[in-house]
Amino acid sequence: MITIVDYGTSNLGSMQNMLKKIGASSRLASTSGELRDADKIILPGVGSFDAGMKRLNESGMVPILTEKALVQKVPVLGVCLGMQLMTRGSEEGTLNGLGWLNAVAKRFDQRDDPDLKVPHMGWNEVFVRKDDVFASALPTSARFYFAHSYHVVCDSQDDVLLEARYGKAAITASIAAGNVIAAQFHPEKSHKFGMWFLKRFVERR
Repeated sequence: MITIVDYGTSNLGSMQNMLKKIGASSRLASTSGELRDADKIILPGVGSFDAGMKRLNESGMVPILTEKALVQKVPVLGVCLGMQLMTRGSEEGTLNGLGWLNAVAKRFDQRDDPDLKVPHMGWNEVFVRKDDVFASALPTSARFYFAHSYHVVCDSQDDVLLEARYGKAAITASIAAGNVIAAQFHPEKSHKFGMWFLKRFVERR
């Protein structure tokens, strides 16, 4: 059973539908009590960093989420804004992030690439950057759907699982740091490649 964190920042129906397509059952959790027996968690999200972090803090779920991620070491997947909230913080706002990842979120830099369109929206091919079982058997020419104006920069490239090219630069598409997995793209909107990615998470131990 996959527990999806519901803190009011996204329509969760598409995520549940995609999980159903791969044969995985899921439930929503909007209180700390509903998270206590969770053995696998997805933290989704769309919108601005501070708004998302404020809603998550107000939900009262941060302490149990942190315990699950950092103490109990249950598999956790952050998606889009959820990935950015897992970092120390973002140039988009002033609030602290969850701090689960040694990383920060930065705005796309258009100074060296003035033709770069922000937000980054659309399909991008990804490339494996880390020898991790999660990315084994990545489908040929795997492409995922992105929609974001900020991207995560890791302190260590050792945490970068997948990269994508956007403009002149490579951006972090996915992170693997122990039990914490994160994706800047939307697997629930990425058709067969998204199904592959979520299936890898469902199977992760």
